[in-house]
Amino acid sequence: MAIFEIGAGGQQRRLLTALTLVIVTLSLAPSARLLFEALGDLSLGSDAPLVRVLQSGATWRALGYSVYTSGLGTLIALVLGSLFAFVITLTDIRAKAALVFCFMLPMMIPPQVTALAWLQLFGPASPLLKSLGIAPALGSPQPLYSAEGIALLLGIQAAPLVFLALRTSLLALPRELIEAARISGARQSQVWGHIVLPVTRGALVAGAAMAFISSLGNFGIPAMLGIPAGIYVLPTLIYQRMASFGTGVLPEMASLSLLIGIIALLGVALQQRYQRRSRFGLTGHSGRAHDFLLGRLKLPVTALMVAVLLVILVAPLAALMISSLVPAMGVPLNAATATLAAYEEVLSRQGATWRAVSNSLWLAGGAALLLMAASLPLAYRLYRLPPRLQGLALGAVELPYALPGVVLAIACILLFVRPLPIIDMALYGTLTLIFIAYLARFLVVCLKPVAASLAQLDPSLEEAAQLAGAGPWRRMATIVLPLVAPALFAGGLLVFLLAVNELTVSALLWSAGNETLGVLIFNLDEGGESVLASAVSILVVMLVAALMLALSLLAPRLPKGVVPWQR
Repeated sequence: MAIFEIGAGGQQRRLLTALTLVIVTLSLAPSARLLFEALGDLSLGSDAPLVRVLQSGATWRALGYSVYTSGLGTLIALVLGSLFAFVITLTDIRAKAALVFCFMLPMMIPPQVTALAWLQLFGPASPLLKSLGIAPALGSPQPLYSAEGIALLLGIQAAPLVFLALRTSLLALPRELIEAARISGARQSQVWGHIVLPVTRGALVAGAAMAFISSLGNFGIPAMLGIPAGIYVLPTLIYQRMASFGTGVLPEMASLSLLIGIIALLGVALQQRYQRRSRFGLTGHSGRAHDFLLGRLKLPVTALMVAVLLVILVAPLAALMISSLVPAMGVPLNAATATLAAYEEVLSRQGATWRAVSNSLWLAGGAALLLMAASLPLAYRLYRLPPRLQGLALGAVELPYALPGVVLAIACILLFVRPLPIIDMALYGTLTLIFIAYLARFLVVCLKPVAASLAQLDPSLEEAAQLAGAGPWRRMATIVLPLVAPALFAGGLLVFLLAVNELTVSALLWSAGNETLGVLIFNLDEGGESVLASAVSILVVMLVAALMLALSLLAPRLPKGVVPWQR
């Protein structure tokens, strides 16, 4: 009997290992196919796709705009994210939970919704400005149709990434450091300048790198603000080429995608190198010491924080809401013009709306459920691998998420543009291909909370079950699963929240009848139906806020860090 149990346990471990290898291989397959396509024809010399792309002036213009808008957006994100992280984490300001939730909301709102909201806030046709009687004269240029307008919105959307990186570092500060400095008579400004800033420098670099990479791969904001002004970044250049010439330009698009990927990975490498050089060996108990007392500055600082949120969140959403309640753009909102016709149109008459809702819910829900099912055995097996192998496997799983979404989309097209062998089934242009791309992209989002929860479990529980003869699958089902279930659910909810409004991947993979919510909003605005796009966007914002509230309610039962905007 004992021999049988040992044999069964060995088979189960081999099955877990095989599952891990399959998942890691599938995560690497799109990137490997992209690399092969981009570099496969270099023997053609000047006719090679990569060489033609590098010789094109459009490539270098798009690259210049990509670096400029992403770099300027990163600076804006650093200013906003650092302000909120330092003030909320280290001072005695009030309503911290509400400030954090509101500051995190722009990151969770789809970029195309963010762009649309800001477009409704400015310009001569803005219903909000018309209602206030301060709209510019007809024919005035839209100030957001510029590289600086793109950078502004990229910075606002990426600022929460800087906030999260910096806040995590601030919460890990040994409180003895600050207390010792205060006992020695150091002023608050000296504590900030000589302790807080040097110790958190690595977190600032990490936040800046994440903001730059996120901005580099952003499609929704540059598409809605840049394309009308003839300003193309690398993701929108790929989109325009694919929309104009189809799959015939896939080799060139693979080369452009490789260029974006290289820039993104260089940003990651520079961040890691700088972090290693600026790392401090900290000892002591982590946690915040007594708050820095703002004293007479509390009211002005609170007013500043609220004012920033009013500008970056409330005003654009108010403009979006007003735009959804008027019969047409350029009409002021008053008792005579207020109407719910846009909501009635998108919910009752527009078949594309419910089709997009159905597609998005199916894709997001299916991806969340499947990734929840895969994340537990994968995290369970990875946790038992040697550190070097564990790092390699995690790197492979993280790659599709670290690369810009447009790179993953092109890689998936290359991998599945031909019918599948044996079954002769084509996936290109179907929801199944979008689903596969979502699985690759969001696996790490579901895996990280489960891995964090597993690391906190007492190993003696599982060891006792193993001594009693329970195999890996039984131990995982009866001991591990009940304990990590909240983290598993939170990971699935995060996947759903990110996938239901996704645009960057879907923009290149969708086809007629397979629209998602993100694509629907983009297409409505591109087709001149801005009022309808505003109505759909308001419904999406309500959905995002509800999901974030659900995660916040679940947060007390989760390990720290699983819900990003909670301690």
